[in-house]
Amino acid sequence: MKIINAEQVHQSLKFEELIPLLKQSFSRPFSMPQRQVYPLAPEESENHDAFALLPSWNDEVIGNKAFTYFPDNATTHDLPGLFSKIMLFKRQTGEPLALVDGTSITYWRTAAISALASQLLSRENSQHLMLFGTGNLAPYLVKAHLAVRDIKQVTLWGRNSTKVRDLIADLSALYPAVAFKASAEVNDEVASADIICCATGAKTPLFDGNRLSAGCHIDCLGNHMTDARECDTATLMRARVFVDSLTNTLNEAGELLIPMAEGAFNKDEIVGELADMCKTPSILRQSNDEITLFKSVGTAISDLVAAHSVVVKLAK
Repeated sequence: MKIINAEQVHQSLKFEELIPLLKQSFSRPFSMPQRQVYPLAPEESENHDAFALLPSWNDEVIGNKAFTYFPDNATTHDLPGLFSKIMLFKRQTGEPLALVDGTSITYWRTAAISALASQLLSRENSQHLMLFGTGNLAPYLVKAHLAVRDIKQVTLWGRNSTKVRDLIADLSALYPAVAFKASAEVNDEVASADIICCATGAKTPLFDGNRLSAGCHIDCLGNHMTDARECDTATLMRARVFVDSLTNTLNEAGELLIPMAEGAFNKDEIVGELADMCKTPSILRQSNDEITLFKSVGTAISDLVAAHSVVVKLAK
C-alpha cells in the first residue's frame, strides 16, 4: 500500500486535468452514502469541533475520507483547522491501495468543484470574479476559476487586510494580465461581479442579495453549519439553486435550511445536484439575465476521484 503525502499531491494535480475528470466522474455511476459528521462537543453551542467520515465508490476504487475540523486551531494552537486522510481500496478485490493526504486533496477538489460549477452555470463571458475569504483555499479557488473563465478582474475580500494584501501580491505575480484588488465597498462590488465565490467561516450573510446584478453566478462553499450562512434569503429567492449533494446540503447547509425555516424557500425549488448538472445540460443556465447559485458542502466522490488520480499518475 502506498502512502502519498501532500507534496506528491500538489506535484500531481493540475486544474486543467482535474476539472474535466470530475465532470466525467459525476456523469457516471457512483455510490455515495450520506456522510457522517460528529460534533465533538454538542453541548457547547460555540464549539464547532467535529470529526467526519465520507465513504464513496465507483467501478474502479473504494474510498473513505476521515477528517477533523477544529476551527479555532489557528488562534489557539497555531495549527491548521483541518486534518484529513483518504484510504483507497481496489474495487475489484478490496485490497488496500493507498493512504493519501486528505487536506491537500480537499483544497484541490473543493476549488475544482467550485470552478466546474461555474463552468456549467456562469455566463461564458464572465470577467469579474469576487472572492470572499483569504484562507488556505483562496489561491486554489482563484487558479481554478481562471482555468475555466477568461477572468480579467478579481476582487478579494477578507477580514485581515494583511492577508488580502499578501494574496494579491502572490496572485499578481502569477497572473500579471489579471487585475487584482482589495474590496473597498462590498455591495457595490457585488453589484458589478459576474461570479461571486464565498469561502469563509462567516456565520451571517456576507452581502445584500438585492444588490446582485442580472446574470450573476454565486458559489457558497465555506459554511457547513445549519445555523450559519454566507448568503441571505434574498439571494436564494432571486436565484435558480443547484447543490453538490441534496442529502448533504439539506442536512448541513444553513444557506438552504434557514430560508426553508422562514417559509421563503422549499427544497423542491432546488433544480438539481452536481451529477444532474453534468449529465443534463438542459437544466443549466436558461438566459444571460438569470442568477444562479451553487451551494456545496463537499462530496466524498470528488475526494475519491482526485485522490485516485494522484495514485494513477504516480504509478506511471
